[in-house]
This record gives sequence, structure tokens and C-alpha cells, in this order.
Amino acid sequence: MAKGYRPVRRDQGFLLPPDMREWLPGDHPVWLVVAVVEDHLDTSAFHAGRRAGGAGAAGYDPDMLVALLVWAYACGVTSSRRIEAACRQDVAFRVICAGDVPDHVTIARFRAASGGAVEALFSQVLGLCARLGMGQVGTVALDGMKIAASASKSANRTERRLRELAAERAAAHAAADAAEDELFGPGRRGDEVPPEAASPATRDERIRQALAELEAGRKAAGAEQAAQDRKAGEYLARGGRVPGSAPAAVAVAAARARLAAARAARAAQISELERRAAGPPARGRRRDRPRAGIEDYCKVAAARAALAAAEARAQARAQRAARQDTGPGPVRNLTDPHSRLMPTRNGFIQGYNAQNVASEDGLIIATKLTSDPADMAWLEPMLAAAADAAALIGARQPAPAAGQRGIGLVLADAGYCSERNLTIAGPDRLIATGKHRDLEKAARQARPGQMPARDGPVAAMAARLATEAGITAYRRRGHIAETPHGQIKHNMRFRQLTMRGKHKAAAEWTFTCTVHNLLKAITTGHLTPAALAALPG
Repeated sequence: MAKGYRPVRRDQGFLLPPDMREWLPGDHPVWLVVAVVEDHLDTSAFHAGRRAGGAGAAGYDPDMLVALLVWAYACGVTSSRRIEAACRQDVAFRVICAGDVPDHVTIARFRAASGGAVEALFSQVLGLCARLGMGQVGTVALDGMKIAASASKSANRTERRLRELAAERAAAHAAADAAEDELFGPGRRGDEVPPEAASPATRDERIRQALAELEAGRKAAGAEQAAQDRKAGEYLARGGRVPGSAPAAVAVAAARARLAAARAARAAQISELERRAAGPPARGRRRDRPRAGIEDYCKVAAARAALAAAEARAQARAQRAARQDTGPGPVRNLTDPHSRLMPTRNGFIQGYNAQNVASEDGLIIATKLTSDPADMAWLEPMLAAAADAAALIGARQPAPAAGQRGIGLVLADAGYCSERNLTIAGPDRLIATGKHRDLEKAARQARPGQMPARDGPVAAMAARLATEAGITAYRRRGHIAETPHGQIKHNMRFRQLTMRGKHKAAAEWTFTCTVHNLLKAITTGHLTPAALAALPG
């Protein structure tokens, strides 16, 4: 039985000078983060953005700030104020800053100004992981992840509302200018600020930017639609078919052209029959055999029915479009004009679509933050980025893993399925042609040697996924692609960007992927003090 309690003496002074190396055990991950940043990464790009010398207090070491941000994002702390508080309260944070706590303004400014150096940091950490033996790129998976922006859906405005706001702001400025001219004299306000001190991030500028983006998007969409309509019209007029649903006007015009061609062909047939009938009768042919007229001919009747069906579809589409025109239409966000409404399984969010290529051992080897809600257009650029990353990994890996220098197989879901994505140059790929449950059902029902019902790259891919080898390889996509997303969203608790504007938001996302890769090296046991000591200088 205890004879008493230990005394709690909060006024007890230190009997010996404190040593921060005794605050945490030697195997704590924070020591690895500090060692990697200070001894194994080139942080000259972060130093280049800092000013040294001259009057004023000494600045904070950029290496310390980089290590601080890495550890903060690894712990799910992204607010600069919360990072400052953690530097005062959390032992690991205090060890990184050595008790010299940076204020939240310094942290925020350093993070905002370091966007240009993050891309190089990502490549360096990826190369470090490769030197530690990581980076299994025999099979990689591409997937998109929706990440919330630092903006609210309620800040979205339609083009009509943006123009109203622009007019209201212009009228308010004009009224304020008139009042100031009367009070202070023409051209003066009475509280002039030097031009270099004026901030360009004004609401008026964001309104103008949003209007310009809507106008540019409308022109680009119109030009693309016109080109597609022209190509579809030419193809349909020749009697062909386009995949999917053709534009209503194009389908009607093509149906009319086919009807006219069918009538002309039947008229020519009747004329030829009449010419033959005027001559001597051929053996076995009756002169009084009744002939179908132009409109009664089977091919003309079929073409006329196709035209009626096309006109009915066009009318139905026009009615649907008229109902949709009463909706809000395209919108732009005033808080972060580059962000977009992104569909997720839980509804729409205001955010970005991050494209990520993951390796078999959980590294994100290539990433790009996009404003496109769809994934299809990003397979080709991400394949190129993944190939560059695979070359980097192959050049950095130790000799036993040097034989694996290229990507052998790419896995992607149905969001990337198109004839172009299936046929472009690059590594072998398995792209889903439908939902995973439908692929599994088709694989169970497929018979060995069964040929696809129709030709084309999509049908060939569906047939390949129906084989045992194809569906077995594709089953790995979920684990490879989704595991990094779960690590970032659930373990790192990173669900929303803190930076606004695509350039800064992309830098923050790339930094988050860099932290993920570094954590993966630590948690898998590849990054240890002994492994760092064994790395060549």
C-alpha cells in the first residue's frame, strides 16, 4: 500500500538545464521528420523566398517552418492559429520550433508564399521513398477525389446576379466618388493610401473575373458543340450512327436528308422501270404488275417514320430545355472563383477534383488538382505524369529493385472510359466499362472463348474484364486507389483546403500528398533512423 502521494510542486525550478532531446523518446516520428527536412531535402527554394539581413528582428528558419507544417498536416492541424497554439501546448510541436513559437501570421505568410517550392518538395520526398526501397509501380491506379474548397456553396452566383452585382457596385462607387469630390475636392479622398499598399483582392475584381470565366466558358462550349454538331451531321448524313445521343437538330436534318435520298432513289427506280416497260417485254415479266409509288415504298416509309421520330425527340428535348432554362444555370463562386460544384455520394460540395496516381505500396506518385468535375479528360495527362514519376523512382531505387523501371498496368474506374482513353499510346490499362458489381456479374456469367457481341475498344475491354485474369487484376484497383484517399481524409483528417485560388490550393494539395508519402514511409517501417543513416550523402 502506498504511504502517501507524490508532491505536486509547480513552482519547482529545474535542477539541471532542460534538454529537449529528453522530452520525447528517441523513436518518436517527429525526430524522423526533423532529420529528413534538415539533412535529406533541398529546401533552398523555401530559403529563396525569405529575406535575410537588414534592420529588424531575425526571421524564423525555413527548415523549421517546413518541418512544422509537415508535422501539423500529418496531425490534421491546418489552421495557422491552431498550429501556433500547438507550439505552446504540444511537446512534439515545441520540439520542432525549439520553444521559439512562431506566431500564426508568420506561419500563414510562409505557407502562402511557398507554393512554388512545393512541387520540388513532392519530387524530393518521392525520390527519398524510392531510395528507401518504396515505389512499386508495376501496377498503378488512377482515381479522382473530390476535396472541399475554402468556400461556401452559398457564395455561388449566376451570370445574371453577377451582372446585377457589378452594376450595383459601379453605382455605389460612382455615388461615393461624387460625395468625396464634393467633400475633399476633385480627385482626392482625404485618406489616400500609397498604390503599393492597395490590395488587388477586391470583391469587384472577383466579380469581373467570375463574369469573364463564364463568358469564356460559354464561348468555348459553343465552339466545341458546333464542331461536334458539324461532325455528327456529316456522319449521320452519310447514313452512319454516332455513339450516344446525337444533337436534336443534327438528327432531324440527317433524317430529312435520308428521306430525300430514299425518295430520289425510288423515283430513279420507277423511271427505270417505266423505261423498260416501254420496250419489248422481257421473258417472264408481266407488264401490268403493280408497282409501289414513291411514298408507299418500304424504304421511303421507313425513312419517313425515322424523321417523325427524330422530330418528336427534338420537340421533347426542346421542352426539357425550356423547363431547365428556368433554373439557375452556370454559377461562379465569389469566395474562390476557381472552385466548382462537385458531385459526391453525399450531395454537392464546393471544391476541386484531385487526380491521383497511386502505386502498389500506397505512394501517390503523381497528382494534379483540377476544377473539372469529370475524370475522363485527365487520363492522358496523368499517364504522362505517372511515367515521369516512374522514371524518377527507377533512377533512385536501390539495385535489387532496379529491374522495375516502368509502369506495367494502369487501373481506372468507369469515369475514365472512352474510346480515346482505351486506344491512346501508353502502358497497358484496365478501365471499367460499368459499375463494379456489373463487371463481377459479367465475369461470373462469361463463358470461356465467348466473343463480344459488338466490335470496338469498349466492347473489347468489357470482354477482357469478363475473363478471370482481367477481373482479378481489376479487383486491386479499389485497394490501390482508395487507400491513400482514406489515409488523407480519415487519418490525416484533411477534408477541406485552407488556401483559396487554384494556384495556392493546388500547392496545398501537393504538400498534403507529400506529407502522406512521408508518413507512409514512416508507418511501413521503411523510414527509420538506421535507414536514414545508411543512405549515401
